[in-house]
Amino acid sequence: MARPQPPPWVHAAVLLCLLGLGGAIEIPMDLSQPPTITKQSVKDHIVDPRDNILIECEAKGNPAPSFHWTRNSRFFNVAKDPRVSMRRRSGTLVIDFRSGGRPEEYEGEYQCFARNKFGTALSNRIRLQVSKSPLWPKENLDPVVVQEGAPLTLQCNPPPGLPSPVIFWMSSSMEPITQDKRVSQGHNGDLYFSNVMVQDMQTDYSCNARFHFTHTIQQKNPFTLKVLTNHPYNDSSLRNHPDMYSARGVSERTPSFMYPQGTASSQMVLRGMDLLLECIASGVPTPDIAWYKKGGDLPSDKAKFENFNKALRITSVSEEDSGEYFCLASNKMGSIRHTISVRVKAAPYWLDEPKNLILAPGEDGRLVCRANGNPKPTVQWMVNGEPLQSAPPNPNREVAGDTIIFRDTQISSRAVYQCNTSNEHGYLLANAFVSVLDVPPRMMSPRNQLIRVILYNRTRLDCPFFGSPIPTLRWFKNGQGSNLDGGNYHVYENGSLEIKMIRKEDQGIYTCVATNILGKAENQVRLEVKDPTRIFRMPEDQIVKRGTTVQLECRVKHDPSLKLTVSWLKDDQPLYIGNRMKKEDDSLTIFGVAERDQGSYTCVASTELDQDLAKAYLTVLADQTTPTNRLAALPKGRPDRPRDLELTDLAERSVRLTWIPGDDNNSPITDYVVQFEEDQFQPGVWHDHSKFPGSVNSAVLQLSPYVNYQFRVIAVNEVGSSHPSLPSERYRTSGAPPESNPSDVKGEGTRKNNMEITWTPMNATSAFGPNLRYIVKWRRKETRETWNNATVWGSRYVVGQTPVYVPYEIRVQAENDFGKGPEPDTVIGYSGEDYPRAAPTDVKIRVLNSTAINLQWNRVYSDTVQGQLREYRAYYWRESSLLKSLWVSQKRQQAGFPGDRLRGVVSRLFPYSNYKLEMVVVNGRGDGPRSETKEFTTPEGVPSAPRRFRVRQPNLQTINLEWDHPEHPNGILTGYSLRYLPFNGTKLGKQMVENFSPNQTKFTVQRADPVSRYRFTLSARTQVGSGEAVTEESPAAPNEATPTAAYTNSQPDVVTQGWFIGLMCAVALLVLTLLIVCFIKRSRGGKYPVREKKDVPLGPEDPKEEDGSFDYSDEDNKPLQGSQTSLDGTIKQQESDDSLVDYGEGGEGQFNEDGSFIGQYTVKKDKEETEGNESSEATSPVNAIYSLA
Repeated sequence: MARPQPPPWVHAAVLLCLLGLGGAIEIPMDLSQPPTITKQSVKDHIVDPRDNILIECEAKGNPAPSFHWTRNSRFFNVAKDPRVSMRRRSGTLVIDFRSGGRPEEYEGEYQCFARNKFGTALSNRIRLQVSKSPLWPKENLDPVVVQEGAPLTLQCNPPPGLPSPVIFWMSSSMEPITQDKRVSQGHNGDLYFSNVMVQDMQTDYSCNARFHFTHTIQQKNPFTLKVLTNHPYNDSSLRNHPDMYSARGVSERTPSFMYPQGTASSQMVLRGMDLLLECIASGVPTPDIAWYKKGGDLPSDKAKFENFNKALRITSVSEEDSGEYFCLASNKMGSIRHTISVRVKAAPYWLDEPKNLILAPGEDGRLVCRANGNPKPTVQWMVNGEPLQSAPPNPNREVAGDTIIFRDTQISSRAVYQCNTSNEHGYLLANAFVSVLDVPPRMMSPRNQLIRVILYNRTRLDCPFFGSPIPTLRWFKNGQGSNLDGGNYHVYENGSLEIKMIRKEDQGIYTCVATNILGKAENQVRLEVKDPTRIFRMPEDQIVKRGTTVQLECRVKHDPSLKLTVSWLKDDQPLYIGNRMKKEDDSLTIFGVAERDQGSYTCVASTELDQDLAKAYLTVLADQTTPTNRLAALPKGRPDRPRDLELTDLAERSVRLTWIPGDDNNSPITDYVVQFEEDQFQPGVWHDHSKFPGSVNSAVLQLSPYVNYQFRVIAVNEVGSSHPSLPSERYRTSGAPPESNPSDVKGEGTRKNNMEITWTPMNATSAFGPNLRYIVKWRRKETRETWNNATVWGSRYVVGQTPVYVPYEIRVQAENDFGKGPEPDTVIGYSGEDYPRAAPTDVKIRVLNSTAINLQWNRVYSDTVQGQLREYRAYYWRESSLLKSLWVSQKRQQAGFPGDRLRGVVSRLFPYSNYKLEMVVVNGRGDGPRSETKEFTTPEGVPSAPRRFRVRQPNLQTINLEWDHPEHPNGILTGYSLRYLPFNGTKLGKQMVENFSPNQTKFTVQRADPVSRYRFTLSARTQVGSGEAVTEESPAAPNEATPTAAYTNSQPDVVTQGWFIGLMCAVALLVLTLLIVCFIKRSRGGKYPVREKKDVPLGPEDPKEEDGSFDYSDEDNKPLQGSQTSLDGTIKQQESDDSLVDYGEGGEGQFNEDGSFIGQYTVKKDKEETEGNESSEATSPVNAIYSLA
């Protein structure tokens, strides 16, 4: 059973979010504003030559902007070209070729300008190119002759296309070429054979290029291979040989690189692009490829192995991916490596992109344009599409490198500024306008929104607004109180209010008020808090047998105002509910479990706001099979300990640990567990640090400040764990202020006038520095008094002289010599409790039955509890029994009723008794005063079982019974009831009933026979009814091993009597006679099909025909005349090869009543009359039966 991470419920409230937390300010479209580019084509715009060309450019502004274009930095006159038009209310260019024209004539660099009276915005420079898919040059390729085992490269050399085509290899019959680690396609499109085998010439090889825009595939003339070999390919004994190369006479060779050549190369890649490194090696046997990075690990989150490990792809590279990588090609003959030096350059990327600047008249502001790249990019400023140097001077504007500063701006300062930052690898262009407005505050979102959130989640209330000067925004709750900011609330620059942890009391109406010098505006948001969806009974991991039924439970608690949906996943994919499965609201049942049902099952309980997940694993036991190979049968053991631990790459908060694995002892290592020990807080105690897959032997460990670390490694396989390795050398990290505070902070009173504050102390890895101590703060809740504080080195602090049971706010903050930890959370504690001052009043008792009563009382006032009300408690005791002579225990008993309840039930009372009862209030300190004593009487009940029930058998004729009165009569006894019956093994006799007076405690039973035993059931009675019964059985006779044996010894067995044996023989003979007569009646006059296949003679080994016909041969395998029987029981013909087929040319044969064959004779009739009848009659037992009939 497991609850998957992320946490149990996921916040899913839909919030209207018009502004990001730090997003650019949007001016409402009804206000005047310069143009803003909203849509444009990509910088490298490749188009299909068969379609019209579309170059997009759209912009907004008030007034609506007009558009014009440049091509190759010169004005492009759209009106002069009949093929070119511009879309209405847009700057998008459409170039139409329906009436002719060549698209290549329009290739070039285009730029769009959007202009209104407040400024001009620019698009990127859009490079237009027409897609090309050139034909493959015709060529005649000679057959490629290669020796078996030699390496081979088939070059593709596709025609250059735009964009580059997708390459793949197929045969000339369009069958794909199977690729593996021996034969594969390189990134350049060539097909590489690490070693050629004779089966490679079974097909030809053609390179294919698929062009994206034209959706065409061009095929190169195929290569034909001719492999020189010492063995033919159809030699299956060699083909299946475990060492195929040596068996085929192919010499083994150490690896060598086919691509790239040599031992080292270099590669440059741009930041954000994918890095693809490739190593293809030849060798016999086929080499394996492994990848490494010098001085570090491969980035596990970005690195992927492709093409059978021959290629390493690192996605979205960054500067830290620079360095030296090497590939290692190895087989059993040896290994080689190739080192690739990777340099990461960067086209410009934004550090601080300029954003629109909205100012009121007289305000100051600045535009910042910061970018980075490799090489470092240069920055050029423009205004309204013109270089800033050639723009009219503006005394209110100052340029300082990547920043433009505006002072005392006026309406005339409105314009659109462009920042162009570039280096040899690319450029970035950004537009940012300066708008000068006087606008009172206004709200930008719908009014009176309803937002529903889940309890204890973090949420955000948005209040998008606009105004100039930019308004200040404040939040209020329920129309009153002070501004919401701080503590559980945080207000962002854009006005959004974040509530860090939603509580029930946070529900209500929130008002946001935006204010500037020109006025104010407000809006309201209604917040509803919903209970989380929780799975309180999760599915359990189960191991079941195949064919059984299994049920996975999933019981959910959710907010009743939300709609609940329960679904199931199998192996993290949606589960199809087939006819073998049944899904109910709280469970999933699988009938007839099969092996394919094995896997993980996840119950997903979701509402429109949140969801909860619970996962269990179902294991299906399959039939055990014997090992199919020699290795599987080898004994397995725990791995040997890792050795030679080494610490490298020592950093402030990390270190690399490398080790040499030990022997896995025939069971692969699945995990390595790294443990650490520190010598300050718990010297000599080892803690788990991290776990790594069994395939690695080097890992970077993240460390905490100010810990003197020592590491060891444990290897794990399916058998168990190895002994720990020898420890590494020690490494101490530098100190820092704590990054967390102690957990499990509590405040509880140990006396009525104190409060003890306790917490779980922080361990060595969270201390972060020397002299770890705790700053403890406390104050009365809701009094707003100043905080009291104390510095403590332990894990507890006692506050004295406190009032009885009042709430306190408590904070505990960690501090060391480097500084304080983060601001701690506030928890609520309570001072000590005193005994309750009041008792429950108006206690009423109602008798429910002979063993239970119902209690009802009035609650006490809360101020008299003097603590947390734990329960109301009833003390009661049995004063006496209504049976005067019966002694009773007067031990006090109790029944508790937790919480603030007003009624309860006391059960398990003794019937027919006098009781007394008192009630108290209980808090954490103890019991309060007792209520007045109440008395009640329980009615008569049924008695307990008679005591010491004894069964004795003095002889084979009588059985004596004795018993004692019940321990608890629970009333006035009216007698006893005895039920008994004889039994012999599983055979039961008739049950008999006897009733006795209450004073009788003995009874004698006369046995009906000396063999049967008896089962006795005895119970006592009162006027209410019979009570609990006790059952005993009569003892077995000394010479009886079992009841069946006793029956056999005492009485003759029927099956051994002579009369019974004779009767059974007569019945058997009669049944046999009836069967014979029935067989004869069925055979007379019946026609039986005879084999019509003349070329197949009948013989004793021929089976019966499927249609039910008979082959009339010797049923008891006696040899026919003229034949002899071999030693293995088969019949051999000697002189005559005659068969029934020889006597007829077809037709339907049949037998006479005497069993002789009747057919249409053509030849050998005399022989048939003499030998045919003889063989039929003399050898068949059926003829003897005919003569009897």
